[in-house]
Amino acid sequence: MGYAVVLGEALIDLLEADLGGEQIYRQAIGGAPLNVAVGVARLGGRVEYAGTLSTDVLGDRIAAFLREAGVGDKSVRRVPVPTTLAVTTFEGAEPAFTFYGEPPSYALLAPDDLDRPSLSGGDVLYTGSICLLREPFRATARAAWAEFDGLRVFDPNVRPKLLPDAAALDALRDLVEEFFAAADLVKLSSADAQLLYGDSDPAAAADRIRALGAKAVVVTCGAQGAHVAAQDGAAMLPAPSVAAIDATGAGDSVMGALVSRLLAEGRPGGLADWQRHVRFALAVAGLVCERQGGATAMPTPAEVTARWGEI
Repeated sequence: MGYAVVLGEALIDLLEADLGGEQIYRQAIGGAPLNVAVGVARLGGRVEYAGTLSTDVLGDRIAAFLREAGVGDKSVRRVPVPTTLAVTTFEGAEPAFTFYGEPPSYALLAPDDLDRPSLSGGDVLYTGSICLLREPFRATARAAWAEFDGLRVFDPNVRPKLLPDAAALDALRDLVEEFFAAADLVKLSSADAQLLYGDSDPAAAADRIRALGAKAVVVTCGAQGAHVAAQDGAAMLPAPSVAAIDATGAGDSVMGALVSRLLAEGRPGGLADWQRHVRFALAVAGLVCERQGGATAMPTPAEVTARWGEI
């Protein structure tokens, strides 16, 4: 088994919670790419994280958490700005995010900060999410994407509160479509599809993204499951039934599970392989939804097997 390089943001989530009738905010380490990196590591995959962490105490906690999770840090750079906070509120189990911190501590990785030997030696490269909205990170992601010879996976992870107007949305659409065009896998949610294209139909979104050049597309649809489209067909797969308490990081766990399977088995042969991988990923996400969300909710293979049996 080779390793994955995960390129993107790490930050602190402040998760809305109730304590004895009083509203509080629970601190959790997060950021979609960090969640993906931890998800891969927890599932037994090797992974290197590339990004910037603050030199403050919260940055120290994130760095220690990554080490404890078994995530490599050859392309981590520490920066003297406060750690970005994502204040998270909920409608049911679904989170909404508001971000605080300027400049964002997560988006300061420059192209020269990349560990080129680590990048070139990887088998899977993941990038995406809110870090692409800012420089110098955007230039770094573009450079890594262009240089990488292995499997490329991408998640737009659209956050509406970071898109102030229609022009910002148009610019984001143009940007993510650059990455879609060369991706071996695009994973997005039906909410992402609605924001990008004005249509939450997963099949329509997958067809549009595959037409741009992506080899496979997985569109997650919450409790309804996921639509997967490959070069030889498409299918809708149901999600397992769970008593969800917090969906924070569930989509990231899907990507982490898919990356772990790509590391274990290599490039899928077609739709049948993708269906098998997505069934596993949905089981992982279901388990995550039964826990308090964030990177700490990412499960191990033993926990997945204990909950769902062999998948």
